[in-house]
Amino acid sequence: MSELEDIGHHIHVRISSLQCMLDLSVVELPQNKIKKVGQELCALERLLEEFEKCVSQQKERLTHLKELEDSFKRDLEDVHHIMDNIPAHIPRKKGPDNESEAVMTQNEAMDIQSAQLDDVKKSNKTVVREMAFITIPEFESIPQYMKGRATYDQVNAVVQSINTAVTAKYKILRQSLKSLNSNARKLHQRFKNQETKDTKGQYFVVEDDIREFTQLKVDKRFQGILNMLRHCQRLRELRGGGLTRYILL
Repeated sequence: MSELEDIGHHIHVRISSLQCMLDLSVVELPQNKIKKVGQELCALERLLEEFEKCVSQQKERLTHLKELEDSFKRDLEDVHHIMDNIPAHIPRKKGPDNESEAVMTQNEAMDIQSAQLDDVKKSNKTVVREMAFITIPEFESIPQYMKGRATYDQVNAVVQSINTAVTAKYKILRQSLKSLNSNARKLHQRFKNQETKDTKGQYFVVEDDIREFTQLKVDKRFQGILNMLRHCQRLRELRGGGLTRYILL
């Protein structure tokens, strides 16, 4: 903006100079003065051309800035839309309960990290497989007759419940019988009785496990969502002995 003001001021000075010469034109001017007026007019013309060029450049910059502003507004709207529509099943980072919590020292952080690595090494062979959540493209690929009125969040809520049941079941199976109470021992024995040679090395649950470890209703809608999970290759069924085993893929 200062460049435009400087050019404008310079042009104003030149015009004032020309006006002064024209005012004196009533008097016969010497040849050198007439030549001076011509030079001033040429210089003024060049300045006007520079001024027009500068104005054109500023217009282009203004147009570009306007496009950037519109782009930023669209990005901001997209971010707000994403924040307002985050699926409920996505885990969120939990902050400290209050601001008075002590900050860990570097040594404490290193100790915790070392302990976590040890835990990972110890539990590498005992990791329970979990079912991956259904993505939006996968949900949209499910035939409408199969989806019915089920929503994306409802489908992933079933996925979460199945994962909860699987984790609880295999936590009991991997404990020694001596460490279990009477109810857990009964569950442990039931789980063992449900295993077959076809389930060896597989993770599976039955409907009773869903009822035992979750609040999910095992009803017609639940069965419909299981069909969708089979369609998306999240599980398969294995029947036998009066049971339907849902094996995680």
